[in-house]
Amino acid sequence: MSKTVLTTSEIQFANAEFLPEVVKILNEGHTVTLRLRGYSMRPFLENDRDKALLVKPSSIKVGDPVLAEVNPLHFVLHRIDSIEGDNVTLRGDGNLGVEHCKKENIVGAVIGFYRKGRKEMDATDAWKWRTYSYIWTRLLPLRRYILGAYRRIWIPIFGTI
Repeated sequence: MSKTVLTTSEIQFANAEFLPEVVKILNEGHTVTLRLRGYSMRPFLENDRDKALLVKPSSIKVGDPVLAEVNPLHFVLHRIDSIEGDNVTLRGDGNLGVEHCKKENIVGAVIGFYRKGRKEMDATDAWKWRTYSYIWTRLLPLRRYILGAYRRIWIPIFGTI
């Protein structure tokens, strides 16, 4: 009897090429699980470790994590910091600065995260995420120091996983 050996490979694309296709899939009503790239949502979401489950946004509010096109073909996954009319201000949990877009440029809403290789999703409407969000968003003046300690002390000792 012969054995069939299956192999898998991973292909990486630039966000400017890949994310417009993700937007098309979301607009068709499908969900998309997206591996996170970048460090803007530290300390709780890590580059190339965690995944986000996205849907087409139906309504947005302050505090929601969203995928937005802030410039042509430049997408970010950040939390909504404020909404004033049609203007939306976004801030990554690991960022001190903000980015801006229009409501129409919010292309995906995050309904949950798969963190640290877990199979169970941390839903953004569950108590765990809401509690974390409540605390973290109010620590804005102290984030610089917390993130600095995380990068300089925690990661060298314990890593990101």
